[in-house]
Amino acid sequence: MSASSSTTRRDVLGAVAGLAAAHLAGASAAGRSKDKSPRRRPNLLFVFSDQHSSDMLGCYGNAQVRSPELDRFAGEGVRFNHCISNSPVCTPFRAMLMSGQHVLYNGCIMNDWQLLPGRGKHIGEILRDTGYRTGYVGKWHLHGGNRRRPVPAGPHRHGFDDTFLTNNCHVNYKPGACFYWNAEGEKVLFDDWEQYGQTTQALSFLDECKADQPFALFVSWHPPHNHCGWNYPAPADLEKLYDPAKMRLRPNCPDTPRNRRWYAGYMALVTSIDRTFGWLMRKLRDKGLADGTLVVFTADHGDLLNSHGTTGCKCRPEHESCRVPLMIRLPRKLKPRTSDMVVGTLDLMPTVLGLLGMTPPETCQGRNLAPTLLSGSDTPPQGPAGLAGSQFMLIIPGVGWRGVYTRDWTYSYERPGGRRKGHKTAGRGFNLLLDNRNDAAQRTNLFGQAGHRATQKRLHEMTRAWMKRFGDEFVDYPTLVRTCLKQGPLPLNHPKATGEAKGRPIDLLGKS
Repeated sequence: MSASSSTTRRDVLGAVAGLAAAHLAGASAAGRSKDKSPRRRPNLLFVFSDQHSSDMLGCYGNAQVRSPELDRFAGEGVRFNHCISNSPVCTPFRAMLMSGQHVLYNGCIMNDWQLLPGRGKHIGEILRDTGYRTGYVGKWHLHGGNRRRPVPAGPHRHGFDDTFLTNNCHVNYKPGACFYWNAEGEKVLFDDWEQYGQTTQALSFLDECKADQPFALFVSWHPPHNHCGWNYPAPADLEKLYDPAKMRLRPNCPDTPRNRRWYAGYMALVTSIDRTFGWLMRKLRDKGLADGTLVVFTADHGDLLNSHGTTGCKCRPEHESCRVPLMIRLPRKLKPRTSDMVVGTLDLMPTVLGLLGMTPPETCQGRNLAPTLLSGSDTPPQGPAGLAGSQFMLIIPGVGWRGVYTRDWTYSYERPGGRRKGHKTAGRGFNLLLDNRNDAAQRTNLFGQAGHRATQKRLHEMTRAWMKRFGDEFVDYPTLVRTCLKQGPLPLNHPKATGEAKGRPIDLLGKS
């Protein structure tokens, strides 16, 4: 099958209305709350890109990348300099966002594990049950196991019952290859770039919204994540904006022809995301919804783009992998400014609910920063002693590591004896102590150096305190798979692979 998204970029808004019937799926959930107070609450538009480092936007100091829409948006709300992906990889981030819980509690230890049921306490379920019209468009990556199947209606959509349009996870954004699953479980091809087709679907959702019911729409774009293999192809008109020969690479990235091509393609994909974000904001303004809508833009993790001589794109403690953009706009409530407060993934769900005037559920393990933001302060609510100004970081598979991020330092360490036999760590490994103040490019590793032992000891103790808070005892990945998954390890996209856990890993490990 084939479904057309906009082919004339500037006319996309006018074309949306006619596409609504073809693109919208699902029906309104029955039994919604009759509480009319949500009508006085803000709408929510939560937008996030994939593998998008914070240093790859103009508003974060990059003079090469063209991102006028997001740069303008940054000046209209609060832009955070220190937003950290607590687990810089796709599925764990998304599970933390939806549940407000650490991976040992939500079940998504790694990519293609399935998010455990929310029982009414995941963000989509809360919004739905409070009277919001809910929608989710784009990459999902929470259904586990075999990516080549639709996500069935019901609890696996975790509250996004009105409109749910996704391919779960598919890494080819080109016209004729990208697709979504419709309400009948049929694969429908886009005849435009995925980010454009998905944005058309999101615009259709907004056109369907009514003044007497608040909406909550999540838009998850897969770009600028690499696709079609280790490449970054982008719309031709945007590729023309970036000449690989003129690319200025990060100071910690080797200057090679391949890296220059990657940078050019990556930035073209960023500009495509900027363009589509502009379409969404224009629709809010045209419908008179801009002043009554909380808009959030962020990303799940960053992209190393071969920085630090490492292989791979993510899963590391360095800024390029773990530090992501975060901008929040709520007119008349949030004064535009730049914030140096350290924020993590687990803080997003409770903070969004707080800004919507709701009390986060007791299951949330992050902080509700709404009172702090509304007061204009950068001083977060007090947490465990010594941890308020830091964020934990973890990655579980392969060579496990844990770490902590502060404005001044990044620290991580490998699990003792954690490397598989014969395994070689790419690049400089994970035993790292990086001076964020005096070495912004994080080129010098101070781990184990005599002059920094006190700092390393303090950060190690802080890391261990975070681990203790979540009951994380650094269990190796094979043990997690053997103990927690209902199935044994099956190849990715195996027809029978579900990625479903037996229960909460923290309980299965006997640590709760």
